[in-house]
Amino acid sequence: MAIACMVACQNDDTDFSAYTSGAISKAHVIYITYQGNSVTVTGDNKGYVSTAGADVTVNAMGNDSLLLVLSGSTTDGSLLIFREKKYGIKLNGVSIHNSDGPAINNQCSKALYLNIADGTVNTLTDGTAYNENVNYQQKGALFSEGQILISGSGTLQVTGNCKNAIASDDYIIIDDDPTITAQSSTGHGIKVNDGIWINGGILDINVTADAARGIKSDTEVVITNGDITINITGDCIYDETEADYSSAACIKCENAFTMSGGKLTMTSSGDGGKGLNCADVISLTGGTFSAVTSGDNENGKPKAVKGDKGIILSGGSFYAKVDKSWACDNGTDSEIASEHVTVMGTPSEANYTKKEVKVVF
Repeated sequence: MAIACMVACQNDDTDFSAYTSGAISKAHVIYITYQGNSVTVTGDNKGYVSTAGADVTVNAMGNDSLLLVLSGSTTDGSLLIFREKKYGIKLNGVSIHNSDGPAINNQCSKALYLNIADGTVNTLTDGTAYNENVNYQQKGALFSEGQILISGSGTLQVTGNCKNAIASDDYIIIDDDPTITAQSSTGHGIKVNDGIWINGGILDINVTADAARGIKSDTEVVITNGDITINITGDCIYDETEADYSSAACIKCENAFTMSGGKLTMTSSGDGGKGLNCADVISLTGGTFSAVTSGDNENGKPKAVKGDKGIILSGGSFYAKVDKSWACDNGTDSEIASEHVTVMGTPSEANYTKKEVKVVF
């Protein structure tokens, strides 16, 4: 179901790319320029936009093709969007800090096409506490009820000071060649309900919160390209509901993890921390994969790679290292290190120990 949805929305993205690039003139384009404690709005000939200081609300319930172009800077502003049809946002050199909520809050359950304009640097930051007296959800500095499809080759820097840095109640696809940094001291770097597909770009995630994850997906994680670095320093915390300790992880996914290309580098230094923690099958068919865990095992067992239904290696380069416990855990009770992974084919290099596994094709 998730794959079918992804294909459909990627087709939509092909249709919508002309709007974010400006190639189609019939789109309703609204320019929002932040200027400290105020904003300038141009192109809003339908009365979609209202402002209160630098807080911008867009109520765009029409069926037109909509593109919001953001620029300028504010230390006390926001963008809140209500809409029922897919639309686009172009980040064109904008810096938004919201002291009491998300910097951008998309309340549309359809696709948000987020284009990071080439050559621009864009910054989104939330405050340390949210105003909870609202009737809509707020889950991160950049939050969307629907899918987020990211394109472009500019830079986006997102910091979560209260909850997550980036969050979607649907899924996220990263295409083209953007540079994205996501950091959080209180929640996850990226939180998605329906999966994440990384097809390019540079992604740098740093999370310091206890039991938090660099990428937290309630379904799958798919990497086909890109250069991804995830650093986690948080310790375990005791989960009263589960009556067990919950540990931090660079990536935590409930469905399959698949990597066919690109580069993924993960480091976890907290007590009981994990590199990749997958409740399903881990499959590496290409790319360069590295997970190093240096944390202690006072309250939890650190694992570089944990795949509950198997760790299958058939291509690329795989490296897992841990100071304590097993580097790789595929659910087996075997004391033979090579049985903690499944190798398909003939690698050019293969070394297996309890604390370090390296397989190169």
